Amino acid sequence: MAFSKPSFYTLVHPQVFLFFFINLGCLQASASVRETDELALLEFKQGISDPHGIFNSWNDSLHFCNWTGITCGRRHQRVISLVLEGQNLFGSISPHIGNLSFLRLINLQNNTFHGEIPQQVGKLFRLQEFLLGNNSLQGEIPLNLSRCSQLKMIYLQSNNLTGKIPAELGSLMKLEIIELRYNYLTGEIPRSLGNLSSLTIFSALNNNLEGSIPNEMGQLKSLKHVIVGGNRLSGIISPSLFNITSLSTLGVASNQLNGSLPDNICFTLPNLQTFAFGENYFSGPVPNSLSNASHLEAFDISDNNFVGQVPSNLEIYRPSVAPLEMNHLLKVSYKDLYQGTDGFSCSNLIGSGGFSSVYKGFLPQVQTPVAVKVLNLEQTGAIKSFMAECNSLGNIRHRNLVKLVTCCSSLDYKTNAFKALIFEYMGNGSLEKWLHPCAEGENQKRSLNLLQRLNIAIDVASALHYLHDLCGKPIIHCDLKPSNVLLDDEMVAHVSDFGLAKLFSINSNLSLSQISTTRINGTVGYVAPEYGMSGIASKEGDVYSYGILVLEMFSERRPTDEMFKEGINLHNFVKAALPKRLLQIVDPTLLPKEIANEECDDDATMEVTTNLRQCLVSMLEIGVACSMESPMERMNMADVMNKLHLIKKTFLNIQMEGD
Repeated sequence: MAFSKPSFYTLVHPQVFLFFFINLGCLQASASVRETDELALLEFKQGISDPHGIFNSWNDSLHFCNWTGITCGRRHQRVISLVLEGQNLFGSISPHIGNLSFLRLINLQNNTFHGEIPQQVGKLFRLQEFLLGNNSLQGEIPLNLSRCSQLKMIYLQSNNLTGKIPAELGSLMKLEIIELRYNYLTGEIPRSLGNLSSLTIFSALNNNLEGSIPNEMGQLKSLKHVIVGGNRLSGIISPSLFNITSLSTLGVASNQLNGSLPDNICFTLPNLQTFAFGENYFSGPVPNSLSNASHLEAFDISDNNFVGQVPSNLEIYRPSVAPLEMNHLLKVSYKDLYQGTDGFSCSNLIGSGGFSSVYKGFLPQVQTPVAVKVLNLEQTGAIKSFMAECNSLGNIRHRNLVKLVTCCSSLDYKTNAFKALIFEYMGNGSLEKWLHPCAEGENQKRSLNLLQRLNIAIDVASALHYLHDLCGKPIIHCDLKPSNVLLDDEMVAHVSDFGLAKLFSINSNLSLSQISTTRINGTVGYVAPEYGMSGIASKEGDVYSYGILVLEMFSERRPTDEMFKEGINLHNFVKAALPKRLLQIVDPTLLPKEIANEECDDDATMEVTTNLRQCLVSMLEIGVACSMESPMERMNMADVMNKLHLIKKTFLNIQMEGD
């Protein structure tokens, strides 16, 4: 019997075919789903202006998992993370973001996104972190956000959100952080938040919330920070809230709350570090137990109706450039600023720089003139500069620091992004204009006498001493120079422009108190030499800038003067001349006319002005000591302050004796 030759198909088991076709189908389906992610990202890109070219890699030449800001899971090659923080992006958030169904993290903070948060985010059932803070988003918080059952963090601070806090958020049982500060939210704090047993932070500072703080929040035994100052909250605070032993921050300043404080508050809140109750209607005795509050770092019960004395050990925490938490900042719109500056007219322009232009203006909410600093958002780093100033100036107050009145993050009349900082107006302009009036186009020659320069040097040193050593978290200014020192109507100096400022925690293991891996640009001539090598900010870097500023004040020579080249700088120039050749380096306007106009050596002309000579030499020596090339050899601001006060005291005593 003859048999035909078996074909390949009859030799292969049918189950092999079944396995092959099933897997082929799975591969095709997987490819289709991955294509959905790619299309969603491209739609997201379409509605955004990208000045830094972040989206240049978002093209067909690269797999989308390798695009800037994108992270994919290893198993399914699906997008799990979208991180584009601080890239100066401007635009709206596409509803197509809801198609990224494997997304666990969205971080679009510190940009200029506007429009509404799309309801489609409710489709992201795997989402854990939702970070959209510091933008210009409008509209309401999406109700559909409650469908994201895995959410742990919601950051929506510093936007223009309106409407109520959705009660539906109370169903997100894994939620740990709700950050809503600096918006325009209304209504009450939902009672449903009392269901969030994992909640550690609830912050809604500076909104328009009403009603009382829900009693149900007293059930949250993991709660560490409650920050609801600057609203319209009323009623009493539930006793249950004072029994949350984990509570570290209780900030309710600038509301309409009333009632009294429990006498045993120190024992029921053993971990309390910040207690901000100022500007309310609280009454009754000041609790005696507060004297045992060993962990308190910030304390304010001012502007209430309490009776009795604050324990002496807490007096240092009572605020006198007000309540804690940035006060209750004014709400100002683009319209307010536009009208208050006559449409940002040239006649009101008082200064300009790389990141901003500053206008003199008037606001109906403020009785005195203000300085409106409008950010140039097309300039790289402007957003970071805006955030640095807000973060630095928002929580610090000192006589010699410029006072931040409020800020504005909105859209202009052409729907372009708009950000501005509003400061107290300084009537006498910058120190730069007083030291170099001709270079600034001033028609009238202005000069500072010796006592005025002494006072300005002390004012600036006092501000730096406070920033470095006395405020809660030390702050590095990073760009100290004469144009950033402003003089008020009384010629009191105020340090301004914190666009490069860095907040840091001191590390005892680092001799330079290093605080940042971000490169510090600063200003040529004033920036410390070590910044060019390491780019790491330090207190010693600020001290160097201060030393150069002092040398400039008393020599009237810029550190960028054409004479400084081939290894000679302002520091070396002054150091080499001291103490004998003082006349060659000192500003002639500080000398008596008969000396300044003569061409002879110091010894012959300075015999009758020994005391003046001593003062000038001492000030220049401080400038030299602060601007040493090695950071370890520079003075610290506490020692500078002591020496300056001694020099001024000696100078004034000599003047009185002469009189």
